[in-house]
Amino acid sequence: MDPHPVTGELFDSPVPPGAGWPGDPATRHTAIARSAREVAELAAGAATLDHLAAGISVCRACPRLVAWREDVARTGRRKSFAAQPYWGRPVPSFGDPEAPLLIVGLAPAANGANRTGRVFTGDPSGDFLFAALHRTGFANQPTSEAAGDGLGLTGARIIASVRCAPPANAPTPQERLTCRPWLARELELSARHLRAILALGAVGWQATLTALGELGWEVPRPLPKFAHGARVQVTSPAGDEVTLVGCYHVSPHNTYTGRLTPQMLDDVLASLGP
Repeated sequence: MDPHPVTGELFDSPVPPGAGWPGDPATRHTAIARSAREVAELAAGAATLDHLAAGISVCRACPRLVAWREDVARTGRRKSFAAQPYWGRPVPSFGDPEAPLLIVGLAPAANGANRTGRVFTGDPSGDFLFAALHRTGFANQPTSEAAGDGLGLTGARIIASVRCAPPANAPTPQERLTCRPWLARELELSARHLRAILALGAVGWQATLTALGELGWEVPRPLPKFAHGARVQVTSPAGDEVTLVGCYHVSPHNTYTGRLTPQMLDDVLASLGP
């Protein structure tokens, strides 16, 4: 067991549900999805975002992803985090439950959210994103280091289109398909408050449009291509219009090369709220 970097409490890696990890939505009694069919059933039956987050956080439907995330948690830790416990489970959404803005990313990082248990937390992508969210009024602080560090969001919530850290940051098409009901149900439960969706990268863009189409939303046909700054209007079954906006992903591949600058991200976020 190793001490949590904020609370100092000792945890196994991966962290068992209900062990007391800051923000853990699950208990040891939370139902576990072990197949694509069970993901679809449990997602559809989630009555609230908290219920959905609990189910996501214990999912074991994709054997390759389960093995990878847990191997990293046990034996593949980065040296700088070797003395910390690793979450090693799927990562649920984080932020304002009544947010008008939903930010959709790709998947947790092996030594980022897979370690901290909170999306975009503990890695350079998160450093870039949360600094921008703070500058534009969505976050109460500019850093996101570990669950329990006091970070809060107002007017925004962040999710990933795939909830487990994948090898080489590349989930397979089948893994994306298996995980999609979690995203779809989150969109359903968020629809009443939703005014905009920010898709980080082409994968988040495609996953969002596909899930919305399957939910019966009116989306452009053919599906529009991703581009930084691209905007399309989608309409919910209730007739509410939502703006989908594209943004280059906040990964170091884009931010270290200058393809995505802080000003570019600030401009997009500022146009959407808070």
